[in-house]
Amino acid sequence: MTTVTLPGGETIWYKTTGQGAPLLHIHGSAFGHRNFEKMTPHMASDFEVIDFDLPGYGESIGAPRDGGMEGLAEQVFEFIEAAGYERVHIHGTSFGAMIAFNLAARHATVVDKLVLSCFLARYDLAARMMRQTWKRAARDSGMEAVADLTSVAGFARSFYERPEADSQLESMREAFSHTEPEAFIAGTETIEKTDLSELSTEITAPVLFLAGDEDNMTPFKPANSGVGMFQIQGALPSCETTILEECGHYLVIEQPERASALIEKFLNS
Repeated sequence: MTTVTLPGGETIWYKTTGQGAPLLHIHGSAFGHRNFEKMTPHMASDFEVIDFDLPGYGESIGAPRDGGMEGLAEQVFEFIEAAGYERVHIHGTSFGAMIAFNLAARHATVVDKLVLSCFLARYDLAARMMRQTWKRAARDSGMEAVADLTSVAGFARSFYERPEADSQLESMREAFSHTEPEAFIAGTETIEKTDLSELSTEITAPVLFLAGDEDNMTPFKPANSGVGMFQIQGALPSCETTILEECGHYLVIEQPERASALIEKFLNS
């Protein structure tokens, strides 16, 4: 585990696991690097996995860069350079997928292959309403309340039947507690302002879309006010899509073995 300092003064905490081609994980809007804690051990058998905290999350210090999603993508690009990588595979999930998509469009030279799980290019009205409740909870009750609300929306129904469900929910509350409410709210407001659909023509990297069939947060095919993987896939020059059954939004937590196998096959092809 180590840190690097970006040109803007932000201090980014990260760790690497395994050996092989570098694979950068970009986490969602409340977790920090622990978003991938169930997936990293699987991926580390073939790759050097890079897990890090965005500014305002976990152990990193600083704030999101001005400029919305583009500013966040610039911070990640600067992190890749500061950490000494010339080219990486990237897996972004949810909010992290939006950052990864922006990064791949604007800095194609550093992206080898791109994996996007639970991705919306533009949030529909239902997703925006859902996030309004989470912002209110973050302001009024803190991030542990956000963890509970997002869990209700984020997991498939069958997840709650698992014997490990309670311990996983408690782990999420603990992970969320390390995120500053201001950073979560700022990230959510960035999401609400973002429409990445016009960047589709700028993506040159091969792309793998992973979706959960019970994802109520970022559905494969959102309502007409949104743009999701269903609409984007045809605009990309090289795109594979897999929808995991009995799986919700927290795909990397619910089905890490299955998702890892699909990603490994895609990256090694």
